[in-house]
Formats: sequence, structure tokens, C-alpha cells
Amino acid sequence: MRILVTGGVRSGKSHHAESLLREEPSVSYLATGPDEAAEPDPDWAHRLAVHRARRPATWTTVESSDPATALAESTDAVLLDCLGTWLTAQVDRQGMWEEPVDEVTSMMRHETARLTAALQRPQLTVLVTNEVGLGVVPEHRSGRLFRDVLGEVNREVAAACDEVHLVVAGRVLVL
Repeated sequence: MRILVTGGVRSGKSHHAESLLREEPSVSYLATGPDEAAEPDPDWAHRLAVHRARRPATWTTVESSDPATALAESTDAVLLDCLGTWLTAQVDRQGMWEEPVDEVTSMMRHETARLTAALQRPQLTVLVTNEVGLGVVPEHRSGRLFRDVLGEVNREVAAACDEVHLVVAGRVLVL
């Protein structure tokens, strides 16, 4: 079973996703943030600490910007949180923030195809992403690029999932 959980920032996505895995005997929490070689980010470290503190101690945390490989290597149920930080890590790694949207989209199509292939596994896999594009048009090019490319990534991953859950203000709607 593959479930994509989407919603706005601080809507309760991660909390809901975690609740879907509470009964699993073994869970790997896949944090798809910045590469370890990147400059330390205190905000990212704090966010990871908050998430770790509320999860069961038996869950294993894996930090990787290559979720396809991490999924292929895991025999546990997996919570991948989140596709937005994964996209950011990929664009950072490739140095593509100033490239045309079509080039970034093409690069992410390749990476997303690897991810969706890795989702074809028997264990429960829950993925978290941000719902983008419902608000104002971002002022900066990087924000518009992120919005456009993540929208496409979300669509492709949703197509590979059995269910999509939309979380708004802590309420869940199964789409």
C-alpha cells in the first residue's frame, strides 16, 4: 500500500502520516533533506529533532536525498517526509535554481521515475508532500520554480499511489 499525504505548511500532514504507521512493527523514517556535505542548517536540525521526539523510539531515522535507493534497501514500512525537501536537495545538488523550468522539470522527471519505481514494494509506504499553488504567485523565481516542479512531482507520485490524503487544518480528506 502506498499513500501520499499532501496539504499546506503546518496543516498536520506529518502527524497524520505518522498515525498511519503506528501499528507497523518496524518503521524507517526517511528524512529527505539536505545532503550531509551541505552547510549545516540549524532550522533543519531543529525540525528533525521535533519530529524525532514525537515518533516512537523503535522507528529508525534515515537521512537521504536519494529516496529511491533508500526505499529499495529497506524491508521496513517507510515514512518519506517530504517530497518538497527532496526536490530542494535535488535542485541544490545539481545547481539548477537559475536553469529554465523545463530543464529542472526534465531532471526531476528522471528522479521521480526512479522514486515511483522504488515504490513498487510490498511494505506500507507513506509519503508526505506540500500542496503548492493554491495561494499567491511567489515573488521570487526560485519560489515559482519550486511550485511548478513540485506540482508535477506530486502529480506523478500520486499516480503511483493507492491513496492520496489531503490534510487541511488538521482534517483529512481521502481523495
